[in-house]
Amino acid sequence: MAEARSIDVATVREWLADGGEIAFIDVREEGPHCDGHPLLAVNAPYSRLELDILRLVPRPSTRFVLIDDDDGVADRAARRLAGLGYRDVAVVAGGVAAWSAAGYPLFPSNNVPSKAFAEIVEIESHTPHVTAAELHEMQRSGRKLKILDSRTVEEFNRFHVPGAQTCPGAELVHRFAELVPDPDTLVVVSCAGRTRSIIGAQSLINAGVPNRVVSLQGGTQAWRLAGLELERNTSQSVPPVGADAAAAAAKHAADVARRFGVKRIDRATLAAWQREAATRTTYLLDVRTPEEFAAGHLPGSVSAQGGQLVQAIDRWCATRGARVVLVDDTGTRAVMTAHWLQQLGWDVNVLDRALDGAALETGGNAGQRPELPRLAAVAPAAAAKLLEEGAAAIVLGASAAYREAHPPGAVWTIRPRLDRLPADVLQAPRIFIFAEDDDVARLAAGDLGGLSSAQLALVEGGIAAWRAAGLPVVASPGDPRDSERIDFIFWNHNRHETDEGAAQAMRNYLQWELDLPGEIAKDGLSGFRLAAN
Repeated sequence: MAEARSIDVATVREWLADGGEIAFIDVREEGPHCDGHPLLAVNAPYSRLELDILRLVPRPSTRFVLIDDDDGVADRAARRLAGLGYRDVAVVAGGVAAWSAAGYPLFPSNNVPSKAFAEIVEIESHTPHVTAAELHEMQRSGRKLKILDSRTVEEFNRFHVPGAQTCPGAELVHRFAELVPDPDTLVVVSCAGRTRSIIGAQSLINAGVPNRVVSLQGGTQAWRLAGLELERNTSQSVPPVGADAAAAAAKHAADVARRFGVKRIDRATLAAWQREAATRTTYLLDVRTPEEFAAGHLPGSVSAQGGQLVQAIDRWCATRGARVVLVDDTGTRAVMTAHWLQQLGWDVNVLDRALDGAALETGGNAGQRPELPRLAAVAPAAAAKLLEEGAAAIVLGASAAYREAHPPGAVWTIRPRLDRLPADVLQAPRIFIFAEDDDVARLAAGDLGGLSSAQLALVEGGIAAWRAAGLPVVASPGDPRDSERIDFIFWNHNRHETDEGAAQAMRNYLQWELDLPGEIAKDGLSGFRLAAN
């Protein structure tokens, strides 16, 4: 395939604003993406591009725009996309540097549109909050209150404000009658920072629950900045909701749907849209808990827990201008999710009576798998013998883990940097690959085959199996150098840690969130459509 066509920044921005479907993809790894990227660019790192893109951008004729650091990675990505059948792919001339040079901001962190949206919601809706010190004093004084943590159960169980209960965002209204039966109880919605606290609290307010509801300003980070300890390593879960609570929640959701104009469709409409898959994208997302999804879901649907979907829709949907259809059993979680997504600028619809009488599948997300290059496998002991005879080894995995332990002589690398491998590695008769993910290794091997004539093989079980076989490992605290660790998010990476630098990182992050509305205004392409409550 010839090199992908090149387009300038002005054209990309015209396309992003024209209302048509477009997938604007940052193919850099997570580290540089989180150092700074265009607002609407969705991260699909080249190291695992083919594994994620079929889910993120399901329609082959979608208009694609790729952006990189002007280092050729986007051109390589374009060739891989062409091999998957994507027919309309362009690359931003000059990459991210050209975007900045044109006068448009680059945004650090990830899921930036959702984080900015929450800040604007707080301003426009006057979402009330309490500080960590105020909440702590309420707890000490015996104030009647309920702290609901709107993050995922896994995040909650790692750490949370003492006394909090896990209740992932879309579950707040759905479970409210059971969790907070007394209307005199103050409800405090928490997360790790600001976004899910604000959206969670405002969801309950929009739903018209009888209690006073506030967000915890700054979440667990503010709690720690106030000198307070978090509760860690717990094992809470989300139990099934009772029929009475679900019925009460459905009434609240019906009122939200009416006031915010949430659209509903029936199964016949969904089927018609799905028949249009060649010309229009329709994402079918199940917003229930992952456990409910696994127990039974509509064929072709994808698990995307509602509160997290509002927090990070770009993890599931990379085609702007596409349709989004939400699936739920009672409709409450779908409506509460939809009323936020439509304000974020998405064309979102709730599937009416989605699961009633439907034939369901079980299990987790399956998704379409690409055809991957074949790669021979070898046991650690056999690899060790051949390494002694002149074979080379590379490690495809987290750079932090490589620094801690890897086979002697093995070189850390990542798919976009394979062409930077030392000459003695590329010229070796055999190259053994240690990997955390076999599929990522197969993708890398496909590229490596074009750079080296070596026989390639995957070491079965990776470094864990190597160590289990009693084979030696070494540490390299300074290798790879930080400048090479594009897999690692350095931007505010330690804000959830306990070291001395964490406090300043937390302050920086919380201030960055507060500043987002002004930065979003400079960009001008958010597409937000906030509705009056």
